[in-house]
Amino acid sequence: MTESGLVVVDKPSGWTSHDVVGRMRRLAGTRKVGHSGTLDPMATGVLVLGINRATRLLGHLTLADKEYVATIRLGQSTITDDAEGEIVESTSASHLDEESVHAALPPLTGDIQQVPSSVSAIKVDGVRSYARVRSGQEVALKARPVTVSTFEVTGSRHDGECFDVDVRVVCSSGTYIRALARDLGAALGVGGHLTALRRTRVGGFGIDRASTLEELEKQFTLVPLDDVARASFATYELTDDQAADVRFGRALPGLDLGAPGPVAVFAPTGDFLALYEQRGDDAKAIAVFI
Repeated sequence: MTESGLVVVDKPSGWTSHDVVGRMRRLAGTRKVGHSGTLDPMATGVLVLGINRATRLLGHLTLADKEYVATIRLGQSTITDDAEGEIVESTSASHLDEESVHAALPPLTGDIQQVPSSVSAIKVDGVRSYARVRSGQEVALKARPVTVSTFEVTGSRHDGECFDVDVRVVCSSGTYIRALARDLGAALGVGGHLTALRRTRVGGFGIDRASTLEELEKQFTLVPLDDVARASFATYELTDDQAADVRFGRALPGLDLGAPGPVAVFAPTGDFLALYEQRGDDAKAIAVFI
């Protein structure tokens, strides 16, 4: 059976994240495959998949920041806030330039309250929001706190009455780039939607480490669990006695891990054993991976 670890996929356009998981189950020869955050079918780029024991690590990776490059079309609003939905309103954006777009970015940057797109996968009374919208229902989702640490313009051009803006975004997990496109258009009074989206990084895993499905068909590339832990968390090297306790998930009295949040602890052999966190003067287990 395939070892445990991560596969970093460069997702193609037109594929759902579930489609990629299905292909990966066949390539890896295991049903134990999961992902650390979906990408819309239109989007391309980094999709991090966990294989076997690494699926249990995914929940601890989803809070990592993410980086995207995208194109926003100003002057048109769509029902889905992206190019896959029908246009519901058009307003000339021929008067816009990069300077006016830059001026509208600060309120959409930093710690903000964002209303997710109504066609997101968020559940409303047990039913996905997008399913309610497609059935003709009106959905009003509540704003949620997200962090947009970078929202910058990298290029622009006019296309008839529309103004296309290329952007780079670095944000927290749970941020909807479609919603940023919608809100930027609203701030400028012309409407907006996303026409292209590529995720270039999830946490410590950039597009340079990603493989296409075609490449993985030829050579299955797995990032070992030990390497994943070292790349994603603060680390602590245990003694033999401490490692023996960790294998049973025991607390480590009087141990200072030296970092907040989950810390990956390793046996003297270099093997990743568990995630621990500081609780007062002791270190206690979050999840054990052996």
